[in-house]
Amino acid sequence: MTDDHRQIERDAAVWLARRDAGGWTGRQQTALDAWMTEDVAHRVAFLRLEAAWQESARLQAFATGDLAGRIPARGEWAHSPYFAPSIGSEKAILHGRRAALRKHGRWPVFAGIAASLLVAAAIAGGFAWRDYAHIDRAAWKTAMGARQVVHLPDGSTATLGSETDVRMAFSRGERDLELARGEAFFDVAHDAVRPFVVHANGYRVTAVGTRFDVRRDAGQLRVVVTRGLVRLQSARDTAKPPAMLPAGSIATVADGDVAISQVTVDEAREALSWRSGFVVFHRTPLAEAVREFNRYNTRQIVIADPSLEALRIGGNFKLDNSDAFVRLMQAVFPVQAEQQGHEIVLTRKP
Repeated sequence: MTDDHRQIERDAAVWLARRDAGGWTGRQQTALDAWMTEDVAHRVAFLRLEAAWQESARLQAFATGDLAGRIPARGEWAHSPYFAPSIGSEKAILHGRRAALRKHGRWPVFAGIAASLLVAAAIAGGFAWRDYAHIDRAAWKTAMGARQVVHLPDGSTATLGSETDVRMAFSRGERDLELARGEAFFDVAHDAVRPFVVHANGYRVTAVGTRFDVRRDAGQLRVVVTRGLVRLQSARDTAKPPAMLPAGSIATVADGDVAISQVTVDEAREALSWRSGFVVFHRTPLAEAVREFNRYNTRQIVIADPSLEALRIGGNFKLDNSDAFVRLMQAVFPVQAEQQGHEIVLTRKP
């Protein structure tokens, strides 16, 4: 847990103790709402601390020194020298805390309240600094031609394509994954508090609850969205505004330039047919079609004659059946194929 996280927890305890002391005004509620809006971590800390405190009400008695274990009535804490009627903002709360220290030479009753809040949260299992410190880590790799469905701890799933390397670091405050190579389709469980972030090729692909695909290929990045809204932003150039990608968006990034095309959702899904073991081409250049097959087959197709690269291909093919693809090329186009070791070499027919 960092110092920032500790301070957030302490401040959340201050807010909760002040509210529970009674005499809470609309002005104070507005100030609390503003503090929670400033940062997701503020809201997470307060709500979890509040839930834990409610589950550990008996500790409130200890906070007031009632050794009999009597839970004090709402408003009894207002007798603390810390609480002043004029307190209505975060700054005032923190100032009141320091003033009480100077006046009494010790922590006021508030310190016991806030400390008990933190202890209660720890006992209840909802304490945010433990959540920040505890991170679920995992990593998955697939071999060439393989596909794997991974069930993530938040209820999301990731479908990994051929030769894909994904690393996960999930905490209570964030859901981060790194796509080191390959392609993965994410079906994200909705969680407004914890955005789902995929780091790939110097970019952050962020979602809350949606379905999208991220692919790293030959130094390029592609993002396809089939449901919801995704934010694509450079992790290096944070001054550059992010691109917002609704369902049906296909974004490609090359050399720092982002190109976005809008298609139907069905067309976007068709671009991800690799999940079913197929690939669909619509007037696709032969060079691009060959690259797609080579991602899924150990026996690589090589175009020996550059004049063949621009030939346009159409059709629906099984990704693990490159032989059928090559046979079709020979039947339809002026192409001949020759087996050379682990390669299928394509040349133009004489």
